[in-house]
Parts: sequence; structure tokens; C-alpha cells
Amino acid sequence: MRNKQAEIIQKMTSRQVRHQVYLSQLILLFSGLISGFFLLGTAFWKEMLYWDPINLIYFGFIPGIFVVIIDIVLMRYVPEAYFYDGGINDKIFKNSTIFDVFLIALLVSISEELLFRGVIQSEFGLIIASTLFAVIHVRYLFKPLLFLSIIFLSFGLGILFLVTGNNLLVTVTTHFTIDFFLGLLYRHRNRRADNVWG
Repeated sequence: MRNKQAEIIQKMTSRQVRHQVYLSQLILLFSGLISGFFLLGTAFWKEMLYWDPINLIYFGFIPGIFVVIIDIVLMRYVPEAYFYDGGINDKIFKNSTIFDVFLIALLVSISEELLFRGVIQSEFGLIIASTLFAVIHVRYLFKPLLFLSIIFLSFGLGILFLVTGNNLLVTVTTHFTIDFFLGLLYRHRNRRADNVWG
């Protein structure tokens, strides 16, 4: 299965892969909105989306930067084969603008946090939400280091959600920080590789 996915990704252009990311994330976003409405009602928005700059910095931005630093250190000292996800991240961010990286990180963080923390964790608990979150990242399932990373990240986001009184803006901030800065790193790495070989 993983070889088949990698083969499909290699045949696609970066733009096609980005379009697939947008499509899949919009599906998750609408799933979160619809299921949230039916399972939790309309009041859950007011309860989970509240502005608290201190929490956003201490429990959102700082943990996100911490995860980015850990990933950078691991990428530097662990063989690249352990981090290879079939080329999806390279394809997503190759030839992307900084605005593309920003938009993808924003959409992914909002859609995934709304569905997995906002709806699933609120309704079914931390373990189910965190496990499902890890499982949807299919490309990581066959890479032990990547899968372990996504499990820790998933449970970490779930715990941050609980610690901050179910403030969804905190986990969206953490998730966005991680995806945005790692996206910039992939973008820079691809541009540098193109300059070396181009």
C-alpha cells in the first residue's frame, strides 16, 4: 500500500498534490462543522473559541515552536529514510509561495483541530480522538519514527485542549505553528536542492 501511494504521488505535480490537500481538508472542515452542529449544538462554538492571548502564546505558540525544534534536530541527526513520507511533503511545498504555505497550514490546523479536538475529543474522549488523528495520517503508519511522532503530537494536542479548558484556538495555534514553520523548512529545502541541481 505504501509503495502504491508513493508511486501515485510521484506521478502527480506539486500543484495537483496541493489541490488534493485542499480538497481533503475542506472535507474534514465540513465534516467537523456538520458533526459539531448535530452532536454538540451551536453553543459549542462560543465555549471552545475564546480569545486568550496568554494561553495562545504559552500553550499554543511555544509548544508549537518546541515541536518544530525537535523535528529539526531529528532531521539533522537521524537518517533521512526514517522521515521519508513517500514524497508528499516535498510535493506539497515544492514551488509553493509563502502564502501557499500559510494557507495550507491554516486550513489544515483549523479543519483537523475542529474535527478531532473540537468534536471527536469533546464527544468521545482523548484516546479515541488522538488515535483517529494518528490513523488518518496514513503515510506515517509504515514509518515507526513518523508514526511515533504523530502519536505524541496527537496526544499532546489533546492534552493542551484539556489543560486550557477546551480552548480550540490554542490547539489550532499549536498545529498552525508546527505546520507553517515545517512547511517553510520543506519549501526552503526544495528550493535549495533545485538551485544545487538546476
